[in-house]
Amino acid sequence: MDVNKIVAPIVAWHREHKRDLPWRVDPSPYHTWLSEIMLQQTRIEAVIPYYHRFLQELPTIEDLANVEEDRLLKLWEGLGYYSRARNLKKAAQKVMEE
Repeated sequence: MDVNKIVAPIVAWHREHKRDLPWRVDPSPYHTWLSEIMLQQTRIEAVIPYYHRFLQELPTIEDLANVEEDRLLKLWEGLGYYSRARNLKKAAQKVMEE
């Protein structure tokens, strides 16, 4: 099987139809990671305002690691699955430790 026969049309389609999404404008590891977690079981249209607000308040992984849980959960309010936010913070803390 020639993988290029499968990949090339997909890449071409993506170039023509891709959406302009904020995490594609600045695809830093932190921004990409945050978007991936927020997008779990949540529509893109719902995530975008939360993503912007979250990054305005917590622009770095260090900020995320140090945020108070009450503030974190308030920023996450409306996205549901609050364990995602708690686990993001735990992972950010681990990154900062190591």
